[in-house]
Amino acid sequence: MTMPFPDEVVTDVTRRLRRVEGQIRGVQGMLADGRECRDVVAQLSAATRALEQAGLRLVSAGLAYCVEHPQEAAAAGYGPAEMERMVMRLI
Repeated sequence: MTMPFPDEVVTDVTRRLRRVEGQIRGVQGMLADGRECRDVVAQLSAATRALEQAGLRLVSAGLAYCVEHPQEAAAAGYGPAEMERMVMRLI
């Protein structure tokens, strides 16, 4: 059994990941163009924040599922301790 994500969460996270994908391509181009270090680092930082936000969106949806469906969540291996571990990985 897995923890289901609402369609709007999947859509939102997919959009965020596509944005990160573009940012990473931008970083690659910046490196190829010999851009200034601080500019490259700023772009990497933005991509990192965007990835963190995508992860937090998933964990948030997971927490909501756990509150609404505690037995199903626990049966799928998403009890409180696992959810805490997931949050801690992101911060």
